[in-house]
Amino acid sequence: MQYIERNQKYIKYVESKIPKTKSWPSLLNSFWVGGLICVIGQSINDLLLSIFPYLAEQSAWGYTLIILIFFASLLTGVGVYDRIGKFAGGGSIVPITGFSNSITSPALDFKSEGIIFGMCVKMFSIAGPVIVIGIVASTVVGLLYLIF
Repeated sequence: MQYIERNQKYIKYVESKIPKTKSWPSLLNSFWVGGLICVIGQSINDLLLSIFPYLAEQSAWGYTLIILIFFASLLTGVGVYDRIGKFAGGGSIVPITGFSNSITSPALDFKSEGIIFGMCVKMFSIAGPVIVIGIVASTVVGLLYLIF
């Protein structure tokens, strides 16, 4: 009985400390910021294809991703992408710019521990499991495709 009462007090305490979010404004901000990131990516791709008309479309998309990753890392480094993330939520996390942020942010947080044991080791602390699961899943699917 004592544990139940203590757990209920703890649950009330936690609920009082959890920040209240307004669902609809958060959803709308996430939607339009994520869409804006995608529009920027499409604009970069269109610009590359208009400047370099001989460029294959697949190559243009590769360069577009490199440019988006670079600018997301740069914005993370100067502290702007974190503010975008607070405002937009999932809209800034889902595109490839969010993946760039998830690699750059831990690297910057641990730069005081040195290049090898700080930045290089911690760089993939968040994104590493995603990369590993992606590689394993694609290997399994590829093997299943090869067998069947």
